[in-house]
Amino acid sequence: MSNQLKPAVDGHDHSQGPRSAPLELVEYGDYQCSYCGEAYPEVKAARQALGDKLRFVFRNFPLTEAHPHAQQAALAAEAAARQGKFWEMHDALYEHQDQLDSAGLQQHAQQLELDMDQFQSDLKSSAVTEKVEADFESGVRSGVNGTPAFFVNGELYQGNWQDGELTRFLQSQLQ
Repeated sequence: MSNQLKPAVDGHDHSQGPRSAPLELVEYGDYQCSYCGEAYPEVKAARQALGDKLRFVFRNFPLTEAHPHAQQAALAAEAAARQGKFWEMHDALYEHQDQLDSAGLQQHAQQLELDMDQFQSDLKSSAVTEKVEADFESGVRSGVNGTPAFFVNGELYQGNWQDGELTRFLQSQLQ
């Protein structure tokens, strides 16, 4: 299996931070995965510590056999993206992992003041489904077999991401 990110980050990806940043961190995540929930504040800490030196990209990798709400949560994030609120929904899903059923997703959408008719329509749209599937397939091609999976500048990161290790590793890459 490859340890290279395939495809490279492009305009279809959700990213935070400058495109010109010397470091690019890509996470393949599942909104219902408890490990991804634990990684969420670690990624936020890394982003805060590195500032403009880091570009963070999130790709959906719902492990539907283990997590029955993961697919719908990923679709909700992508539906929110169509109204310019991907990152707000991403954060809400990770901060409320116990509220990923249909009622919880509706509540998050309402709290983000999304157009609910559009949100419902987008949840069922082929464009949103295809985006989640494309993210998942890119993870498979990149050798992802669990979540969270991180790539740093296109290479699979196999180190520990807990207890500030991810931030320390990223900082070491700048030296």
